[in-house]
Amino acid sequence: MGRSAAFFDLDKTVIAKSSALAFGRPFYRDGLITRRDVVKSAYAQLMFRLGGTDEQTMARTRDYLATLCKGWPVEQVRQIVAETLHELINPYVYAEAAALIEEHQAAGRDVVLVSASGEEMVRPIGALLGVTDVIATRMGVVDGRYSGVVEFYAAGPSKVDAVGELALKRGYDLADSYAYSDSYSDRPLLECVGHPTAVNPDRQLRKLALENSWPVLEFRHPVPLGRRLRERPAVPVAAAALGVGVGVAIGIAWYGRHRRTRTAPAA
Repeated sequence: MGRSAAFFDLDKTVIAKSSALAFGRPFYRDGLITRRDVVKSAYAQLMFRLGGTDEQTMARTRDYLATLCKGWPVEQVRQIVAETLHELINPYVYAEAAALIEEHQAAGRDVVLVSASGEEMVRPIGALLGVTDVIATRMGVVDGRYSGVVEFYAAGPSKVDAVGELALKRGYDLADSYAYSDSYSDRPLLECVGHPTAVNPDRQLRKLALENSWPVLEFRHPVPLGRRLRERPAVPVAAAALGVGVGVAIGIAWYGRHRRTRTAPAA
């Protein structure tokens, strides 16, 4: 028997929003994207979630992200994420997910975040949760800027390839390991471990989980880190579902920007 690990998808599984879209507002503010890019990114995310297991859909999403990010200064992206992480991500971490991560760590398991979002976003979110291991999308970099080439796209079967490589390197027994996701597109990830669990599942994943007698968890309590620390023990893992769709995430971002514009004092 080898060591075991717990692999967590990020969006809608650990946090109640899309990690990539969450940073749309500061990226827009700092001139990295246009308003049209915000809408197109939301659409690309939606198409991935609706048909993410299709190879052509994943390829189109990957290529769009590569084109969108080409030329961005890597250090500027990291700085934006660092400055806005506690505002845009911390309040949306599910208390149930945080408690479950802590339970696995207490049991001696390594916890790994596995996300199609960029590593520059996923790794700081992991640090927020006390997780050091991440599998995330990696963009090529030339002279400190994104080259427009995706070196590794952490989606669908590619997630399983990366999990398998990490398992081989660390000596994980995948038959004794755990995986959590909300999306049918992560079917390969869930099927590669002995203990798969659907969290806030989409319709296809819920059906698959029922067919295979997989556990289904419903998370609905996004709670900031400071409050979680004050109110331990955390909310029980079994709770009713809450889904924050792509449209809602975009709406929140734009509402916040326009509200500050309206309430700003005149010069």
